[in-house]
Amino acid sequence: MREIVMDTETTGFDADKDDRIVEIGGIELVNHLPTGRTFHVYINPERPMPKDAFEVHGLGDDFLRDKPKFAEIVQQFVDFIGDDARLVIHNASFDMKFLNAELRRLGRPALPWSRALDTLALAREKFPGAPASLDALCRRFGVDNSNRQRHGALLDSELLAEVYLELIGGRQPDLVLDGPAAGGPSSGPQAGATRHHARRPVPLPPRLTEAEAAAHAEFVARLGESAVWSRYTG
Repeated sequence: MREIVMDTETTGFDADKDDRIVEIGGIELVNHLPTGRTFHVYINPERPMPKDAFEVHGLGDDFLRDKPKFAEIVQQFVDFIGDDARLVIHNASFDMKFLNAELRRLGRPALPWSRALDTLALAREKFPGAPASLDALCRRFGVDNSNRQRHGALLDSELLAEVYLELIGGRQPDLVLDGPAAGGPSSGPQAGATRHHARRPVPLPPRLTEAEAAAHAEFVARLGESAVWSRYTG
């Protein structure tokens, strides 16, 4: 199974008006393992970069002026994501709306919404009521996000790939029978390479909160000494 964990950065929040994409980052997974193939490009939005967006992304007009326009990288992007790879995106409705707005401007087919897997929705379903931002999920799963001083599409994609694999149960490389598929274009220097991941040297911190542990202990106590659970705890 091929998946693309991806992120975009934009000039603002309104894809239906004049806000545009300024950066796209993507990480390829095959059978939930990174293959080493990446996609990363900065894009000239063909409009001024607002001050508030510059403060978030650190991408100004001088930096973006000589970058390619979306029309110049669209085929490279479409080739990378392919026709049927699942698109794993945090707050997918935002990125999909911007991507499809850019594609429509060029008369290109829109990406079907069915291709997107929204990790924000997945996190909210798994941890109802808990913070579900990318930074909050990094803290929950012990993913090092210390380099995330500003939003960046490729770095955020790398962090999201780790978070996504934890959301679906953590990496289980011993259960992957098929090797990653090779071939296809990539803008990364390790195109087609396979990255081997060792097991974590330090286990992740417990996810059970003190309140959850106390509630469980209270529940077990109410079951009484004859409860099956009591035979295996103590």
